[in-house]
Amino acid sequence: MGRDKALLAWPPPVPQQPTSNETFLSAAIRSLFSTTEFVVIVVGKNEAALAPTIYSNGASLVVNPDPSRGQFSSLQVGLREVLNHGRDAAMITLVDRPPVKDATIQSLRKAFVAAEEQVWAVVPEFSGKHGHPLLAGREMIEVFLRASATSITRDIEHAHQHHIRYLPVQDPFVALNINTPEDYAGLARSS
Repeated sequence: MGRDKALLAWPPPVPQQPTSNETFLSAAIRSLFSTTEFVVIVVGKNEAALAPTIYSNGASLVVNPDPSRGQFSSLQVGLREVLNHGRDAAMITLVDRPPVKDATIQSLRKAFVAAEEQVWAVVPEFSGKHGHPLLAGREMIEVFLRASATSITRDIEHAHQHHIRYLPVQDPFVALNINTPEDYAGLARSS
């Protein structure tokens, strides 16, 4: 992408329209605060660039001491921080994508609260594609923390599918990845 995707403008700029001061990161923080009073962002070498946005939006920051181990190691750092703050569940999302609708977050929370004991996580699904944010309970958090730092979240999720509830939602952003300037430009055209 050539720059930190977490700091991409949200919504994307449109010619002859005022530009928003929001970013993927600030919008994600605000959306998560609709269901929780504690939001933690895991950073790596981009700490200096992201810290002002994180702190000005009321979130906490934790540094992955070795981000070269990969994205899953950052998830583990964040989940340890969640447990250190006495929480037994976490809504997990990536900050390099547009934020989902508030209704999606509320639906995930309601489904998780209403779920049977054997459900360890609730994952949104749009048009058959699983996405983010996912809401993980203590059991799923423990599974993530016991895994190797080089693991892939999707593989662990699939290995424990019998403990996952997939929740159909009407929100295409749950399954959307923005990986290239062309993806981002396409998002601007569709919003």
